[in-house]
Amino acid sequence: MKLIVVNDYAQLSIEAARLIAQEVKDNPKAVLGLATGGTPEGMYRELIRLHREEGVDFSQSTSFNLDEYVGLPANHTQSYRTYMQDHLFAHINLPVERTNVPRGDVADLAAECARYEEAIVQAGGIDLQVLGIGNNGHVGFNEPGSMPDSITRVVQLTTSTIEANARYFDSIEEVPTRAVSMGIKTILGAKRIVLMASGVAKAEAIRHMLEAEMTADVPATLLQLHSGVTVIVDRDAASGLKGKAAESASK
Repeated sequence: MKLIVVNDYAQLSIEAARLIAQEVKDNPKAVLGLATGGTPEGMYRELIRLHREEGVDFSQSTSFNLDEYVGLPANHTQSYRTYMQDHLFAHINLPVERTNVPRGDVADLAAECARYEEAIVQAGGIDLQVLGIGNNGHVGFNEPGSMPDSITRVVQLTTSTIEANARYFDSIEEVPTRAVSMGIKTILGAKRIVLMASGVAKAEAIRHMLEAEMTADVPATLLQLHSGVTVIVDRDAASGLKGKAAESASK
């Protein structure tokens, strides 16, 4: 894994956006894997700026989001389709028909998972996958115990994930307990992966990912199976590193 340590969240966002923008410039038909949550928000703001001020053109690109809550319609205020519309899609020239977010409100969730997995294949696979990381080491909604051969499926969210996401809802009781998520195998199928982390709360997860042996108990460690992972962290998120990664972080 390539480690990039920056001073703060603002620099983290700029660096991640730069990598995505370069991918789109080099390959206008790029298939992008996108993430939600607090960490990518600054990156999306920078991508919007790059589109408006520097002409980064998304008109031929395609996007696939990592996940969606089970039970929330696309127009729900806390759905990830709404998140993407608010934070990125409404502000760039990526055609809506080329944006893909799994449906969490369909009757046949197994069929939806199979459809989504096949849609990624039919698009030629993901060129650049953006990831965050949970405090417990989850990527996407691949919670501890997720196996390397897992594909898009319905997952049960852990208590820690539900508690972490409760800030977006009026009460913790409103947070969905299940989600449709790309699997570890799906994520590892991307040609390149960029993982972002900010803040001291992510330091332990980052340390495990970079310095511990691979284990399904910390799903992010399974990214060690991929040869094209770039990890971008701020100083706080890098503060738990102890081994060779710590030496890189200090440079």
